Amino acid sequence: MDKLRFGMIGTGGISNWHGEQLGALADEVELAALADPNAESRERFARKFGLSAARQHDDYRSMLEEGGLDAVVICSPHTLHYEQASDALQAGCHVLIEKPMTCSSRQAEMLIAAADAAGKLLQVSYQRHFQPEFLYIRQAILDGSIGKLTSVTASLYQDWRQLTEGTWRMKPELSGGGMLMDSGSHLVDVLLWTTGLTPAEVRSFVQRHGAPVEIDSFTSIRFAEGPVAGLNVIGYAQGWHETYMFCGETGAIHYENGRITIRRLKQEPEHPVLPARTSNQDKSFVDAILGRHEVLVPGQFALKVVKLTEMIYEAAGYDPLGRLNDG
Repeated sequence: MDKLRFGMIGTGGISNWHGEQLGALADEVELAALADPNAESRERFARKFGLSAARQHDDYRSMLEEGGLDAVVICSPHTLHYEQASDALQAGCHVLIEKPMTCSSRQAEMLIAAADAAGKLLQVSYQRHFQPEFLYIRQAILDGSIGKLTSVTASLYQDWRQLTEGTWRMKPELSGGGMLMDSGSHLVDVLLWTTGLTPAEVRSFVQRHGAPVEIDSFTSIRFAEGPVAGLNVIGYAQGWHETYMFCGETGAIHYENGRITIRRLKQEPEHPVLPARTSNQDKSFVDAILGRHEVLVPGQFALKVVKLTEMIYEAAGYDPLGRLNDG
């Protein structure tokens, strides 16, 4: 079997994760081309992963025009995702795109339509869909092991304000938003994917701490199915701390930094055995291209994440791409 020829759009930060995971699939995948306006970044990526034969491009368009690619991975700033993914699909490539898929639901809908029209696969790189902890939580809720879900609390603390100073993430025209649009997108993903709930009403407050984008956001959500949720995304913290509490009528699932505890009234806490990890974003994308299974994180799902993110910003009276009031 000929190897799938991949191109990488954006060779900073998160691209290294994809480089490692695609490198583990060397029998099936060749990273054949790299595109990034920063030559030093491209060369550093190529050295790290032994890609001396990979063609390098300043502009992703020239990479696509050169042809010969089966798929691309998009690891660029958020507001560039839509145009780059659209161009890649039109060039005949399958697309794996980093989160968030786009910065607006309108763009997300157009991108889904573009993939359908091109007959190509579109997958969004939400890694929690492949992590045993979250696979367990989702299945437990589906199986009704804690009874009917009544509420969810999700909180993420990160030193995001400090880490992103001076980077593109602090520029709304590139980031499309702050902590919620970036790391917080994982929380929105987990909330919607594990529960399958439909947001009906949102109330939110955001705080910028003097930054050009929002840093903290505190959100209350009422779902059409009945449960309520609190979503707290705090970017001015002193490190990473992530927690969830899924409360049901007969039990609750507590997640804290990778550890899961099951709680039931008047019973000792349980620590379940988690399923083995069998895939990741890149492997599942390759498997989908090769027809082994369907796309596991399709654009149709990622659209839900974009829509709820929009609802949160709208409820807070906040427009990341407009002139912001002091907050």
